[in-house]
Amino acid sequence: MPARRYRIHLAWLQLSYDKFRLVAALSGIVFAVVLMLMQLGFRDALYLVATQTHNLMREDLVMMSTQYEYLNVTASFSQRYLYETLEFPEVDSVSPLYVSIANWKSPKNHRDLPIFVMAFNPQDKVFDLPEVNAAREKLKMPDAVLFDEGSKPVYGSFTKVLQEGGTAFTEVAGHRVQIVGDFHLGISFASDGNIIMSDSTFLRIIPGSDENIINLGLIRIKPGADAEGLRRKLQSILPPGIQVLTRPQYIAYERNYWATRTPIGFVFNLGAFVGFLVGGVIVYQILYTDVTDHLGEYATLKAMGYTDRYLAGVVIQEGLILALIGFIPGWLFSAAMGVLTRKVTLLPAFMTWQRSAIVLTLTVVMCAVSGVLAMQKIRSADPAENF
Repeated sequence: MPARRYRIHLAWLQLSYDKFRLVAALSGIVFAVVLMLMQLGFRDALYLVATQTHNLMREDLVMMSTQYEYLNVTASFSQRYLYETLEFPEVDSVSPLYVSIANWKSPKNHRDLPIFVMAFNPQDKVFDLPEVNAAREKLKMPDAVLFDEGSKPVYGSFTKVLQEGGTAFTEVAGHRVQIVGDFHLGISFASDGNIIMSDSTFLRIIPGSDENIINLGLIRIKPGADAEGLRRKLQSILPPGIQVLTRPQYIAYERNYWATRTPIGFVFNLGAFVGFLVGGVIVYQILYTDVTDHLGEYATLKAMGYTDRYLAGVVIQEGLILALIGFIPGWLFSAAMGVLTRKVTLLPAFMTWQRSAIVLTLTVVMCAVSGVLAMQKIRSADPAENF
């Protein structure tokens, strides 16, 4: 039998000899895998929902205030700066976007709930949402809104009524509005519900709104134009309180806010690190105890001519075997929890192969490092003491 194959066989025999210890080790690894996958999954879901609206906007450049924090908390600026960009030959069109938080009268329990409002001129195609673009003519009606069916159930549902040709009404900011259509965007950590309306409806029913004061300016450039070059030119003529970002920069800006300026990203990363640390400690304790209990056998093998390097390889392979076996049930449990999370919270907690590969790599590293630390005990195994 080749030496490598024999070493793997020996490593498995060492692990499987004490079934209770094997189960304990695998339980620790499963716990670590589940914790890492779930924490990283929640973090990625946060980043995904935080930028889902941005990914659906049809813009090449975004103009916004330097006081902008994230989409639900923006600072306003004069729309004249946006329309002044039309003087540049690279600019094809511009669209002002108004956003706000307003009270929504839930048809389920008649409670006022905060809802995120987005408004634009229905003449413009602002979103890559087929349902929204198909309903732009309906949005021209006074007090007409589109409702996000991805909102939390407490906000209600109007799909069935609309499909049957009925009419649906509720209140936004104390004004009676008609639901003329729906779309599907989904909730985020900052918003449990969303609606879209025309800019004229927004200016009429949202307190404090002003036609000349906008929250975002969406700029579309002509085919072949250099977005970054135009961004630099625009930035050079704008006042200090306004900034222009390219589409990728804007999405990265939003993601960075949640990753670095809120404790949420740190907490999820810390949870994944804790899982890695706890799993590593458990595996180390198991392997160290295993080596200690079989120190005499290791000393005998050394007396037979096996080197410390070879025996250390046995211990490391024990860790790798534990990593591979423990990862599978941990992955399956995490995938099932992801399905439950999507059903209960509506967050897009999907299992991805990229995240799975990262956690598998971390698990292998965790177990390999534990094996390296545990094998130090082998060096103290003196054959002379056993004969």
